[in-house]
Amino acid sequence: MPRRSKRIFSKKFYIAKAIALAMFPLVLLLLPANAFDSGPEMCLFTIATGIHCPGCGMTRACMHLIHLDTVPALEYNKVAFVVLPILCILLAKDFLQTIRRIRKYDEYVAWAQKMREEQGS
Repeated sequence: MPRRSKRIFSKKFYIAKAIALAMFPLVLLLLPANAFDSGPEMCLFTIATGIHCPGCGMTRACMHLIHLDTVPALEYNKVAFVVLPILCILLAKDFLQTIRRIRKYDEYVAWAQKMREEQGS
């Protein structure tokens, strides 16, 4: 079975993705810490069973952690102290990978074209 190459998007797509990945943490920092504290319950498990799942309150806890409010973060969900650093690492990894793709875009397009030609013959 032939190997499938990765899908190639335009260079503009990768630039827009890098901008969005860079702006996301900034937007969260600009929002107030209690931006998500009020509102209806969104967890489908909680709505269906009435029991809070292990992920309930994660968004609110992460938002308070971003603003260094540790006491409310602990009250909402203790697991956020593990999850938020992991999410930050994944976000940074994706951002750096996107920047690398932008820098090597022309080489990558040529490589993918060569792979398609090899698969076709």
